[in-house]
Amino acid sequence: MYPHERRQALMTLLSKHGFVSYHDLAAQLGVSEVTVRRDLRALSSEGLVETVVGGGQVKGSASEVSFLTKRVMESKEKERIAQCAQQLIEPGMTIGLTAGTTTWTLAQGLRGFRELTFVTNSTNVAIALKSNGYDDIHLTGGHFRTPSDALVGPMAESVASQFHTDVLFMGVHGVHLDYGLSTPNVQEAAVNRAMMKRSGRIVLLFDHSKWGIEALARIATFDEVDDVITDVETSETQVLRTLGISVHIAAE
Repeated sequence: MYPHERRQALMTLLSKHGFVSYHDLAAQLGVSEVTVRRDLRALSSEGLVETVVGGGQVKGSASEVSFLTKRVMESKEKERIAQCAQQLIEPGMTIGLTAGTTTWTLAQGLRGFRELTFVTNSTNVAIALKSNGYDDIHLTGGHFRTPSDALVGPMAESVASQFHTDVLFMGVHGVHLDYGLSTPNVQEAAVNRAMMKRSGRIVLLFDHSKWGIEALARIATFDEVDDVITDVETSETQVLRTLGISVHIAAE
């Protein structure tokens, strides 16, 4: 495993569990504690994690890594999820895409469909769609925030509430059966909710690393979701099926 792959795996473990000891991290990754300590120091210098006595932890429910960093984490899983999502698209649809690296991955690979209209609060998503030859793209406007590069604020919420979409593809920071869908940013959660209210079908896109995470701002609960596309079948996905949610597994 290369250093960047190992550090991605570290980020996934810490995001899922909050705190993990040096010993447990080393055991799960099959490396020495010295290597784990070095990797955690590197991630800490980038502001991604905190090193604490005995191990490492995520920086808190309101912390979020940059778009450039997130887009390479679980990239293969995101590509499979994006390919599965394309099967729900039909020519002539109006499609909503929230900000996020999984929705961006979907936009990057979206080619060959006719007469699609898009609504998004992500400049990254809009640029990817334009690069693929699509012209009917509506941005919400609003305040441009980092690290997720989302357009947020009152303007973004107002504009989002004026567009009806046939289907909304939504990415999230955290997924929890009880807490629901969440993001570290309160303003981003508000825009996502506005987009959900005006969509005929809500499709949630997330990889397995998002399970169990409870970020600061709750976007919605699972009873507001129609479809889930993820990469691994788990006991949680089985529970979602009992709730009447269509679960699609983008397996290898």
